[in-house]
Amino acid sequence: MTMFHSMNTTASALTAQRLRMDVISSNMANVDSTRGADGKAYHRKMVVLEPKEGSFSSFLNRAMGSRSENAAGNGVKVSQIKEDTRTPMKMVYDPEHPDADPETGYVEYPNVDPLREMVDLISATRSYEANVTVFNASKGMMMKALEIGK
Repeated sequence: MTMFHSMNTTASALTAQRLRMDVISSNMANVDSTRGADGKAYHRKMVVLEPKEGSFSSFLNRAMGSRSENAAGNGVKVSQIKEDTRTPMKMVYDPEHPDADPETGYVEYPNVDPLREMVDLISATRSYEANVTVFNASKGMMMKALEIGK
């Protein structure tokens, strides 16, 4: 493990959480978008995160069973940004709306719940702040180690 391993790991988490906040912002911006480029209502997007290498159990087994240099994780990466297909779209009766179904009068609104998005945003923000704290602690330890060498 290199001296900067913890900083690289934390940097990957910072990047992932920033992207998560960007996707949440996009969801909030499109909360009332009834028509997109494909002519359909906006679908809520979600960020899927995974470890850069291996799985949690493999890291845990290595950490508990060996003193290998590779026992620590290598950070996180965004594996995909997918649409939320489990949450149903909101149907609102408004026959005067330009996007209303001419037969039923219902308008299909996005499946974005602002309350849920705010909770996700708070979670991503807290995670980002925690990773900034870890990054600064690592930097502080490296600075102290350099001062010892004087």
